[in-house]
Amino acid sequence: MRPIAHVRSEFPEKFGVPRNARIVPELTARVVFTPEFRSPEALRGIEGFSHLWLIWLFSENTEQGWSPTVRPPRLGGNQRMGVFATRSPFRPNPIGLSAVELRSVEHGPEGPVLVVGGADLVDGTPILDIKPYVPLDSIPEARGGFLTANPRDPLDVNIPEDLLAVIPADARGALEGVLAADPRPAYQEDPGRTYSMSYAGREVDFHVVGRTLIVSGVRPGRTQPEDHAAGRHRAESRPGE
Repeated sequence: MRPIAHVRSEFPEKFGVPRNARIVPELTARVVFTPEFRSPEALRGIEGFSHLWLIWLFSENTEQGWSPTVRPPRLGGNQRMGVFATRSPFRPNPIGLSAVELRSVEHGPEGPVLVVGGADLVDGTPILDIKPYVPLDSIPEARGGFLTANPRDPLDVNIPEDLLAVIPADARGALEGVLAADPRPAYQEDPGRTYSMSYAGREVDFHVVGRTLIVSGVRPGRTQPEDHAAGRHRAESRPGE
């Protein structure tokens, strides 16, 4: 099995990536095919579908292998659940699944590129397969297990105008959506803590007071996010839901 494509998104690391696809529909990502799979014929008819399934490979923080039980952040990181009852990357085959909106198909030097909305994927994520989402896939009466416990209401977001101006105009709406979804780990709600999130080539600093997230700084993005120890710790907190 080999990747057919890779994702290009505004997230160089996992911290800040929404906990599920379509939580922030304003997010835009691109699916760029590897040279072997750039034939337009392989996409014939795809524009007749409004949404797609992306089947992808967890490519970060999977070195430790799989575990039969994991500690889902949604449960505070203290209670164990079976790995097959979670979305943890620490599974025998670290494969993920995301339902995204197909916005357009662009054609250029890299062949056909899928522009998708609502993706919950890190930049560079390998795509193993793409399938059309059809209305029959929807099961309104489905039960969500522990994932429906302790739902998070959206936060109010306060971004000073001078800091908002530093963010590229076409990325501002999605940034506000990401922050409103509360990117903090589920078990970290320290009101005195300042967090830093890499997004759209910027480092966005913020803290939360009550139900309001306040952006306190926007700086040029890191070129080597893996050297930021705190960023690694925060990024590892998302898996397991």
